[in-house]
Amino acid sequence: MNLLVPNLGSTSLKYQLIEMPSGRSLAKGRLERVRDYGEAIGQIRTDGARIDGVAFKAVLAGPRYRGTFLIDGDLIQALEQYLPASPAHNAIYLAGIRAFQEKMPGVPLVAAFETEFHATMPDYARRYGTPGQWWDEGVQKYGFHGASHEFIAGRAPDFLGVPPESLRLISCHLGGSSSICAVDRGRSIDTTMGFSPQSGLENATRHGELDAFAVLYMMERHGWDTAEVRRQLAQTGGLAGISGIAGGDVRDLEQAEREGNALAGLALKVFAYQVKKTVGAYTAAMGGLDAVAFTGGIGENSARLRAECCEGLEFLGIRLDPERNAGGAGDRLLSADGAPVKVLALATNEEIVVARRAYRCLTGRSAAA
Repeated sequence: MNLLVPNLGSTSLKYQLIEMPSGRSLAKGRLERVRDYGEAIGQIRTDGARIDGVAFKAVLAGPRYRGTFLIDGDLIQALEQYLPASPAHNAIYLAGIRAFQEKMPGVPLVAAFETEFHATMPDYARRYGTPGQWWDEGVQKYGFHGASHEFIAGRAPDFLGVPPESLRLISCHLGGSSSICAVDRGRSIDTTMGFSPQSGLENATRHGELDAFAVLYMMERHGWDTAEVRRQLAQTGGLAGISGIAGGDVRDLEQAEREGNALAGLALKVFAYQVKKTVGAYTAAMGGLDAVAFTGGIGENSARLRAECCEGLEFLGIRLDPERNAGGAGDRLLSADGAPVKVLALATNEEIVVARRAYRCLTGRSAAA
């Protein structure tokens, strides 16, 4: 079975055609400046290989859809219902799903939700202190980046040569969109993103953790409607909001800091502080810590931020080797020899996780690990 896994962005379409159950990549590509998904789909090249199914890394459709499902009208309706909570993500995937339905009629479409890996979180980690009616209507902590955290939950023990059930792991997916997950012996027990991908760590342009009453205060003070607040917090918040640098790209912030931009430096410190604080909290939640894995564009490539995130955590057994942290490429060990907690830089592979889930959904069989 050949599964096409498209990764949809606001103006881009990355894709990979994966043969299952082997997991072999048959074709891959990236299209930029996408304005029409139907037109972009027509430009997908698979080197002559057939497409037996399309698997989407979907984001949020509420408690009913915390897993992997064939896409039908009810699922699309649920994506639309949760559009206000995940406007950037759900809108893109709704457009993409409809375009694939039109361009590839008869090809099964599957949604592998980011929330699936976090379905193992206990209720006490999932529940907010809201009125009971809110819980009944789906307001709870879902967690996202599930495909990435699931891949790291398998890759880290494999890299270290230990069984997953022996490892208390903190997975740090750090990039333009960032989240951290406490993986206790292979299972997600907590994560920083909550009801929406807006919450948790500061992202490039999304605000992260925020007191809800601050939002109400600013709305009432300025007469802003929900659309305006949503635009500000989703497009001009986060690292961009703190630094004043449009886009909030960490590479731009690091360059600006070197040039003397104090707000850029502050944004980086805020980010590292939130990571450090979360590592401490999740160590407590798991009753100890065996490994920390950095992944994503920032996690894999920013030696400076990795060092700052780990600084001061020596009391937990986290000690970076400066030379290992500063150099190297690919999957690698960053911690000092003899450090009780292993620190890793690992490349993630969300597409293979989505393909495995979709294959299982379509055939009822598990793919190779």
